[in-house]
Amino acid sequence: MLSLWLLMLPCLSLVPPVPAEKGLEFPRYDGKDRVLDINDKNYKKAMKKHSMLCLFYHEPIPESKELQKQHQMTELVLELAAQVMEEKDIGFGMVDSHKDAKVSKKLGLEEEGSVYVFKADRVIEFDGLLSANTLVEFLLDLLEEPVEVIGNAAELRAFDRMEEDIRLIGYFKNEDSEHYEAFKEAAEQFQPYIKFFATFEKSVAKELTLKMNEVDFYEPFMEEPVTIPGKPHSEEELVEFIIEHRRPTLRKLRAEDMFETWEDDIEGIHIVAFAEEEDPDGFEFLEILKEVARDNTHLPELSIVWIDPDDFPLLIPYWEKTFKVDLFRPQIGVVNVTDADSVWMEMEDEEDLPTAQELEDWIEDVLSGKVNTEDDDDEDDDDDEDDEEENQSLIIINNTGRGN
Repeated sequence: MLSLWLLMLPCLSLVPPVPAEKGLEFPRYDGKDRVLDINDKNYKKAMKKHSMLCLFYHEPIPESKELQKQHQMTELVLELAAQVMEEKDIGFGMVDSHKDAKVSKKLGLEEEGSVYVFKADRVIEFDGLLSANTLVEFLLDLLEEPVEVIGNAAELRAFDRMEEDIRLIGYFKNEDSEHYEAFKEAAEQFQPYIKFFATFEKSVAKELTLKMNEVDFYEPFMEEPVTIPGKPHSEEELVEFIIEHRRPTLRKLRAEDMFETWEDDIEGIHIVAFAEEEDPDGFEFLEILKEVARDNTHLPELSIVWIDPDDFPLLIPYWEKTFKVDLFRPQIGVVNVTDADSVWMEMEDEEDLPTAQELEDWIEDVLSGKVNTEDDDDEDDDDDEDDEEENQSLIIINNTGRGN
């Protein structure tokens, strides 16, 4: 089966389209091999040598020339990332699930096609698009401190603008506080997927209406945070709360964690909304979507994935063909993550977007089962088998999205 995330390599930055002026020269692979073939004899040395070790765990190299070419493309992505990150003391390697089964078991590698990052005593699975750009950005985030300290009004304004992210912020006496230390240890478990902030300034805490040792949890696109009950909090209590509330009512599909988001379905389905934020209709639709999400954030079974097509241009033709929708205008539908079957909200007037109430009524029908992806299965039985295979391989809606 074709592996989309290898077909989607958006920008290897191997050769610039035109000669670049100094200061804008994108890195090109220099031909030097930096990615190690990790085995039982050298893995300990590699882990000691680097502050972080990034490993791609893969199935045995196939005999098919097409699949071999895909494997080479993956290796090229890793080589470019290794070249760019060489001065950051990050090592890169590949682990064959069959040839290196012994070391993969010791390291706890389980899912073929996944990238694992070893940092100190932590193992972080990279659940994003395997492109050099995305992987390097992810690793740079991991190099940062797990908690960012907010100390003035300007930094607080920047914090307020981060509406797409799950965020936590706590108010503590100082960096030596045992309660801040527990907060920091919890942050390390979720870095870089969840953002943690802290302040030691009374004026900043006052703006946030935070009391000493209190922690607020911000769900994406929600106007008001939730104060984590009880204080002070232990590391275990913070982790437990985050795990329980980690699935937002509305979240954006992002390259850096797209597979984690897609795998986190509810009973095998996602409510998916397509909207271009830079397009006037898309922006208006997104604002309506936020309103509906805020009004219904108390429903644990409601989770909407917003996709901005501009973020995934190579996927637009596949999505349009598979879902039979026009992504040049806003759309919302329910998608089965197993077979990519879908049902989309009918918008009677293409010129007018649905109101918040109409959107809410449609979502209620989805949650009650009145709208579901099984209704048109009889019609789909007549589709060509080739189309079915292509649908399942060319979009990111298979179970892992990692080419398995």
